[in-house]
Amino acid sequence: MATIEAHDLRQRIGRFRVLIMGRANAGKTTILQKVCNTTDQPEIYDTQGNKIDTAIVESSIKRGNHNITNEMVFKSDPAFVFHDSCGFEAGSEEEFKTMKKFISERAHATKLEERIHAIWYCIPMDDHCRTFQRSEEKFFQECDTGHVPVVVVFTKFEALRPVAYGEIKKQLQGVSGEERSKRIAEGVEELFTKTDVLDRLCSPKNRARPKSYVRLQNMNKPNTNCDTLLESTTLALDDEELRLCLVSTQKSNLELCIKCAVATLVDRADKQIDYGDCQHDIAKWFPHLKVRRKLIQSDDSW
Repeated sequence: MATIEAHDLRQRIGRFRVLIMGRANAGKTTILQKVCNTTDQPEIYDTQGNKIDTAIVESSIKRGNHNITNEMVFKSDPAFVFHDSCGFEAGSEEEFKTMKKFISERAHATKLEERIHAIWYCIPMDDHCRTFQRSEEKFFQECDTGHVPVVVVFTKFEALRPVAYGEIKKQLQGVSGEERSKRIAEGVEELFTKTDVLDRLCSPKNRARPKSYVRLQNMNKPNTNCDTLLESTTLALDDEELRLCLVSTQKSNLELCIKCAVATLVDRADKQIDYGDCQHDIAKWFPHLKVRRKLIQSDDSW
């Protein structure tokens, strides 16, 4: 009997590999820590698997030297490996060329374990008048990401709330708390729309276009998480094995498991159903279960 297990997937695919991009202070490290459920700093390795002293890496970055091929891994969740694009966002043309070359090579690598499986592009909202800068324009207009999905992450989204409040402060006098919250939320949406960032991200001139986007806020608080980012990334993946690999890192995220199982049913809605295969295809999205195929015979007495 055939078996699909997280261990088997990891042997074929290796770890789930993400390139995280964005300007300095966009909250990238905090996002990675939330994804891996830790407050620790990552360990850094070169392409040969040799551990690099983080002090050396930080010193190199301050001098303007950054190696995008270096791998960041958190002890709390070694199923992920991250690459940081740090460098080109500051305007370095050489770093931009290096980043483009890295994406091209890793997007089309023949070995699954060497490919990047997703790109997270972080755009901070704490300066809402300058959300789409030259670095974003260059990336989305000039970079070919192949089949690798780009998920745009609007970080520090809570920064829009006090701006929205300030614009309608006088109008809120005497209104109920519920109405107050509603109007501020509407103001936030209006501010976000005015940035025109979504239109610019999806411009027909762009070579790279986001498969989806998420809003993250209050990531500096202990009770927040990146479940929406992981869900969006999972559903953006076209390859089912990659989806399974990512879901296998999220055993406690039952909601994500259920959504993937439902998506499987929807995809097969117009096809003839084999109930044994159907049960297997649903159960495989729950990585804490050991899934085996078996013939399920119908009871003709019903």
